[in-house]
Amino acid sequence: MTSIAQKYDQWVEQADESLQAELAAMNETQKEDAFYRDLAFGTGGLRGVIGAGTNRMNIHTVSKASQGLADYVGKHFSAARQRIAVSYDSRILSDEFAKAAAGVFAANGIEAYIYPQLMPTPCLSFAVRALSCAAGIMVTASHNPAKYNGYKVYGPDGCQITTEAAADILSEIEKLDVFADIRSMGFDEGLEKGLIQYIPDQVYTDFVEQVKKESLLGNENVDQNVAIVYSPLNGTGLKPVLRTLKESGYTNVTVVKEQEQPDGHFPTCPYPNPEIREAMELGLAYAKRLNAELLLATDPDCDRCGIAVRRQDGEYQLLTGNETGLLLLDYICQRRQALGRMPQKPVLVKTIVTTDMAERIADHYGVEVANVLTGFKFIGEIIGRLEEKGEKDRYIFGFEESYGYLSGTYVRDKDAVNAAFLICEMFAYYKQQGITLLDKLNSLYAQYGYCLNTLHSFEFEGAAGFEKMQGIMAAFRQGLKELGGRAIESLRDYAPGIDGLPPSDVLKFRLAGGASVVVRPSGTEPKLKTYISISAPDRAAAQRDEKALADALTAFMR
Repeated sequence: MTSIAQKYDQWVEQADESLQAELAAMNETQKEDAFYRDLAFGTGGLRGVIGAGTNRMNIHTVSKASQGLADYVGKHFSAARQRIAVSYDSRILSDEFAKAAAGVFAANGIEAYIYPQLMPTPCLSFAVRALSCAAGIMVTASHNPAKYNGYKVYGPDGCQITTEAAADILSEIEKLDVFADIRSMGFDEGLEKGLIQYIPDQVYTDFVEQVKKESLLGNENVDQNVAIVYSPLNGTGLKPVLRTLKESGYTNVTVVKEQEQPDGHFPTCPYPNPEIREAMELGLAYAKRLNAELLLATDPDCDRCGIAVRRQDGEYQLLTGNETGLLLLDYICQRRQALGRMPQKPVLVKTIVTTDMAERIADHYGVEVANVLTGFKFIGEIIGRLEEKGEKDRYIFGFEESYGYLSGTYVRDKDAVNAAFLICEMFAYYKQQGITLLDKLNSLYAQYGYCLNTLHSFEFEGAAGFEKMQGIMAAFRQGLKELGGRAIESLRDYAPGIDGLPPSDVLKFRLAGGASVVVRPSGTEPKLKTYISISAPDRAAAQRDEKALADALTAFMR
């Protein structure tokens, strides 16, 4: 096995000139963290801190992954199908990584189709299918801080790759020397030879048109001149979200100026994640100043959408991903029924960590619920299975608690363009009736019972943190009797693969009194995530119970 010192020396000798200053400045601790492993590749592709080393996102780790993907495509697809779509977001070096990847594909005789400008993740999923590609890559670290970048890989179905495909691609990657075994050509040379082509504008236009077809207004005469504030959080959402809204009649939209243009440094939102209040603060200030009734924000690769709505007292309330999902689910079911567009045997798809209250709403409308593992690719896979059986139209909605939504089947990943559009429509529809989104949410709680869902993440950086996370997961599996003073009624361990789902390092505890806790390591960050769900008579009681559980989990992590 190559030692850290040997790997470091190899990089000093052979790495790109742009990385040499960083390599020269490394102390022993930094060397260990940069070289103790290769950046993990899985169903989420690559994600890591930008910098020099095998455990970092850089031109070499991206090129190595691209060579592995090229070798995989060469073995598994006919020559006529050997095409790969490429897109990228606003992050530091995203465009360079995307062009480097395209150059590797081109040098391997694989046609690379790349968007001429940065584009959201759902546009990549759409392009893979529209251009009949064997695969696709999206250069993004989604909602991570600015120091991260990543590389998502998509299959021919437009979903992020399966566990099996990820293992096969990883096998190809592991055969390669990061310097000696990479075939590449310059981006401009690839363009000249026709091996790299820009994705036609029509593909983007077709995507926008598909989003607009998800409208459920019918012939309802709704005032769309509602005051909306929107922030793309310096990411990719600006053009597609504004275009879709404008073409659909929403013209009173104010963009948060400081977060309007793409900027991978995210100067006003260090954590560009609409799940986090700090990322929404500027938007909230705009909304208050303009007296807007709705705030929308999308993350850098525009696959997640967060919202805030104005209360009667003039303050603004952020809605959770679960709450927005419940509102959209009820709106979609209600409007489909009213328009006669509810299919036979309709299906809702949600992840196992998403609120159980969705099942109560679905049951009310006669909608079947499919529960899948965390990760929108599993929702996309269900759409694909329905499509194979000629039953694609049964799918009416899919969502996850982490602010991901999709109401159509034109893409196979969460789509914040679609979500922003539907949220605005739902908001305008209820406003016409004198109902706010908070009014509607409270009526759902009154009808189906109150449910509080929270997420707590615990960070474990570096090699030592990785080992500690593994130890904590092992401890959770060792016959716990209670959590937070509640008896554990059952434990579902998804590691061996249960309920027809692939194996996954996920634990779900059912607790006495209508509560549950899910624990899983993040697939993309050095974190353990815990999802708490509490059913209670009212919000105050739920918050008390949730705090007891959250405190117990925090103590356990220590």
